[in-house]
Amino acid sequence: MSGVSQVPDTVPAALDRAAESFGDGEAVVDHSGGHEVRLTYRELRERVRELARFLLAEDVRPGDRVAVNSPNTHHWVIAALAALHVGAVLVPINTRFTAVETREVLERSSASALVVAGMFLGRDRSAELRGGSADAVERGENGPGGGFSGESGSGGPIPGLPALHTVLRLPVETTEPPVPGCTDWADVGERARSVPAQRVSEVAASVRGTDLSDMLYTSGTTGRSKGVLSAHRQVLAVAEAWACHGDVDAADRYLVVNPFFHSFGYKAGILVCLLRGATIVPMPVFDTRGVLDLVQRERITVLPGAPTIYRSILDEPARAGHDLSSLRLAVTGAASVPVVLIERMQRELSFSTVLTAYGLTEAVVATMCRPDDDDETVANTCGRPTAGFELRIADADGRPVPTGQAGEVLLRGPNTMLGYRDDPRQTAAAIDADGWLHTGDVGRVDARGGLTITDRLKDMYICGGFNVYPAEVEQALARLDGVAETAVVGVADDRLGEVGKVYVVARSGHDLTEHDVLTFCREHLANYKLPRHVEFRPALPRNPSGKVLKHELR
Repeated sequence: MSGVSQVPDTVPAALDRAAESFGDGEAVVDHSGGHEVRLTYRELRERVRELARFLLAEDVRPGDRVAVNSPNTHHWVIAALAALHVGAVLVPINTRFTAVETREVLERSSASALVVAGMFLGRDRSAELRGGSADAVERGENGPGGGFSGESGSGGPIPGLPALHTVLRLPVETTEPPVPGCTDWADVGERARSVPAQRVSEVAASVRGTDLSDMLYTSGTTGRSKGVLSAHRQVLAVAEAWACHGDVDAADRYLVVNPFFHSFGYKAGILVCLLRGATIVPMPVFDTRGVLDLVQRERITVLPGAPTIYRSILDEPARAGHDLSSLRLAVTGAASVPVVLIERMQRELSFSTVLTAYGLTEAVVATMCRPDDDDETVANTCGRPTAGFELRIADADGRPVPTGQAGEVLLRGPNTMLGYRDDPRQTAAAIDADGWLHTGDVGRVDARGGLTITDRLKDMYICGGFNVYPAEVEQALARLDGVAETAVVGVADDRLGEVGKVYVVARSGHDLTEHDVLTFCREHLANYKLPRHVEFRPALPRNPSGKVLKHELR
């Protein structure tokens, strides 16, 4: 371990401590954009303070919202820490959002500043936003050259968003010409010089642990996304818990493939490294061979991710030609992680430690395995409560159920979200009068306190009067030779009410048939759990955090 103790109360304090404790250690190594960027912790702090001066010059004040819409690069790290350094509230935006969805987040969060990527994945996000009204953007009117003619009276750089007064553009893939009303990243220094360095120190010192740090919008896979509010002390507490259970220290090199706009990439990624002095190696877009190259080139030690990431690595033919011996820690988790995948990760990759964890935007890291947990615990549970959380498994009325019995997962503790942005009704529906967060996940707890997530409440269906949890069927099918992954949903049936339909992604080189799948299920599952329909697909629809979008399959 690094020897650094006592978690700072604010992110600015954590950055100051990191610069003092790990000064010449590498903080960020970024290979994106066609050139390499390496920053020590001391240099990172300098870059953050420069951008913080720019934000102050742009009249960004404590409590203001600063949105970041960018892929995983060093720019995102600097921008996020700079926003937090001046006491602003960070609003990460999903880089896969359309312009309409992005505008909605900017409007609903009342963002006053936006840090936005230029060209990325073939799209110029800043140009799309400048194209006029949200409807016009959706229709393709007033495109990249649309300028500011789409709407009058906005009072800001993007029509229709009057609260937004500052747009900072990040060139990512190419060097682009200047855009009226926007500041380019290269011009930050000149504007920053108008604010004394001492002013940044004063503002950073005034930030308190109870102040809002960020507003993360949920994925919105089941409806309108919600802005989840957290405080500085909370985001650092959950990051410290994650770092502790993973034994992360300053010798670690952490490849962050999880999007920074997601809590897994930001709070269990950037902030974990900041607290322990580990090196952040961001990856803008997941690419299996690119991961293998970076692991070998940068001697990566920590590689967390959704289960699909490890499946891709395990099934990549080029894996045998890469030196992956530096890898030591894998952390994964989802509503359901196939046991067979954990077994393959332990058996076929060089990880000395494989941990599973459970969390959600509203709680981030609620349970996690420990390095000394045995293989059975890691393969079959997502650990015990951490970061001050209490755990309860409850029935439909909120009453505790006996050990080993399934029910809804409830969480309570100091690091539960503060609530949803401007939505007291949804907040009250999520957190009851006794402070329990109702997660909507179904799980059970064993005699040692280990949590196993069995499914989502919304994914359960009733076949002939019996409850069917799709994750149980998916776990069974994970052991069918030739299956890469599956997703089970309930579909209407005249006789039984609902029956299962399974979507199957076959492993390369395997020729599975519907008969193979149904025969295997009959041998391993009770009759009411048997899928009645099988559909093969080349891939399953997912959100950026790796969760299967079952509503699209339905």
